[in-house]
Amino acid sequence: MQPSLFSPRGEEGEHRTARTGVSLHPLPCDNAAMFTLKNTATFSQDIKKSRFLAICGPVASEQAAKGFLAEHLDPSATHNCWAWRIGQAYRFNDDGEPSGTAGKPILQAIDGQSLDGTVALVIRWFGGILLGSGGLMRAYGGTAASCLRAMEKIELIKTLRITVTCDFADLALVKARLTGLGAMIDSETFIDTGATLAVDVAADLRDAIIRTVTDITRGRAVIMTEDE
Repeated sequence: MQPSLFSPRGEEGEHRTARTGVSLHPLPCDNAAMFTLKNTATFSQDIKKSRFLAICGPVASEQAAKGFLAEHLDPSATHNCWAWRIGQAYRFNDDGEPSGTAGKPILQAIDGQSLDGTVALVIRWFGGILLGSGGLMRAYGGTAASCLRAMEKIELIKTLRITVTCDFADLALVKARLTGLGAMIDSETFIDTGATLAVDVAADLRDAIIRTVTDITRGRAVIMTEDE
């Protein structure tokens, strides 16, 4: 029988709970660099005769996270506990372990490494020895953290959208300078006198790009940012 993502199963002698729910919560630090995972990886360890296997990977949406979990859940295991974070939304599940001892420590492992767009599944095969609440938290959080720590990561660059409207005489130079500064031109709309460019730029380069475009067009270009 395929285990439910929300099935309340627990060790004998331990309080059984299922903890789920989509929540909104600020990222660990709004000003800190954030990362995502480049690919999927695993890590396993044995703790007091229980086998713990972490499977972690990048996801872009809640649906993708559900698909990842459905693909990797093991119906033969005692517990399939997991967490994911995508932007300010996160979700975790204890899958029958005592409340707060599995899913939340996995989420803390994700947040502790400044990861976004990340799902972590930790599978446990019970070995007959109860670990207690503290032991479970260390086992689940530690297994997830060990897996995530060893994985290759990609820094997420915060971007914003600006629009640049310039004359035909300036268009080629403006486009060359924008791309030279690392900006991505998403669209180009021609008008009678020139073109309007929709451009995605790194947030920390916004002011420099605006100054550059203003200088090379001698103030003729009209520049608007997404907050204007």
